[in-house]
Amino acid sequence: MHVVDSVFVMPGTVAAPRGGILCDLHNRYEAVREALSRIDKAAQEMGLPNISARLVEQNETSDRRGPDVQYLEIFAVSIATHHMLIAEGAKPIAIVGQSIGELWALAAAGHLSVEDAARLAVARSQVLTRRSWGGKMLAVGVDGRRAESLAELINHPHLVLACENAPRQSVISGPEALIEHVERVADALGWPSLQLDVPHPTHTPAMAQAARDLRESAPRVPYGAGHWRVCSPWLGRDVGDDDPVDLVAGALTSRVRMLHTIRELHAAGADAFVECGEWPVVTKFVEASIPGVQCVVPLSERDPVGAVRALVADSTGGGPFRSRSSAPSSNGHGPVVRVSEPTPAGPVATLPVTDPPPVRAAVSAVSASPAAPVSYVAPVPSPAPAAPAPAPTPATPVAPVAVAPVASPSSAGLDYETVLAELRTLYGDFLGYPPDLLGEDDGLEAELGVESLKQVALLGMVSDRYELPDLRANSSLLTVGTLRRIAEAVVQARSGAAGR
Repeated sequence: MHVVDSVFVMPGTVAAPRGGILCDLHNRYEAVREALSRIDKAAQEMGLPNISARLVEQNETSDRRGPDVQYLEIFAVSIATHHMLIAEGAKPIAIVGQSIGELWALAAAGHLSVEDAARLAVARSQVLTRRSWGGKMLAVGVDGRRAESLAELINHPHLVLACENAPRQSVISGPEALIEHVERVADALGWPSLQLDVPHPTHTPAMAQAARDLRESAPRVPYGAGHWRVCSPWLGRDVGDDDPVDLVAGALTSRVRMLHTIRELHAAGADAFVECGEWPVVTKFVEASIPGVQCVVPLSERDPVGAVRALVADSTGGGPFRSRSSAPSSNGHGPVVRVSEPTPAGPVATLPVTDPPPVRAAVSAVSASPAAPVSYVAPVPSPAPAAPAPAPTPATPVAPVAVAPVASPSSAGLDYETVLAELRTLYGDFLGYPPDLLGEDDGLEAELGVESLKQVALLGMVSDRYELPDLRANSSLLTVGTLRRIAEAVVQARSGAAGR
């Protein structure tokens, strides 16, 4: 009998959790109620509002309460999911955190208390807010070696390769003006890139003073023996008796090597990766780094508890587990958006980890288009290209669609069905999907696995095709995009243009 060995993964800075996301877990599990109560107690002591009330009782999205509260909300979701997993019999062989997610991992493993983790998270947030600097982070759709070479080309001490997330996704961090130069060079090379809307750009030597401030001002917290192994992607090893404050401070200036950590854990026997967050973030890195690996994100499933019980049954020989993450429709997810800004009620666009777009025009579209708020979080493997049919009919090839001066539609006579059919062809050619398999209500992110970078490129192509430049700025078509919503937006915008 094969026993599934699972790794629990904790996301870092992600979108503000939805209101009510923890209602069921709070009602079911005493351990979840206790953990949330302890976070609330720590928040109250620090003069912050109640953290759990919105997550348990209310249904609205973020309410602009600032980064300190959002970090604690993310922590609350991660630790609550962890307790649900343990209560249902799931046992990790290791816990891994991304960036500040390492702090959540230390608390989940029992190395430090929930209250101390909350206090340290807020201390980190406040130091970074005080030391605010003009920095940016840029996701680039290439491997770490090429991304590092790109940063070194400009030769500034604060411009560095910050994160190696997946085989074809890296993140560069540095001064905003230099990031804009990097973006232009990447575009000239045909490398897809996307600026990340994060509140605190980190993982660069520019954060050295902030790290010193944190070491000096953060409360020293007791550190105990944990129940589970904690792997640190920036240390490149397991956490031992390292001081928690030093761990959090050291990560501010260090590169995060998530790709290497994931592969090492898989090589050592990890068969499944379980994300302790609302949406697939780190598990998207996992899927891109180890094709075919088993991933599950309980809170993104219709029945979170049922998904965990199926995983546990598989681990004890009860039968094969199939999560939605193993299909192209793994999630909808919440990458990082700027802290303290409201987020959409549904899945938000995720960070790209994809091959460069097949045509130069698509790359240009990406750079020219305003991006939906995302963070250095997570890819979904691109769908395998469909095998070419023998003697194909000259269907619309990708290049012509991208360049798209195809006869511009007239202002009149643009009906919904015509636009939908054209969009199916355009999106199908670009993604390698048969057009008739693209449902008008299928979520581009949640059900078709189209990462944000591809969505930005495609929306730019739609904008060019229908001569609707304002369409590029419609971020709602990226965050919760479907072909129906895009077709309706096109028809409405063209009708408005015709009426002028």
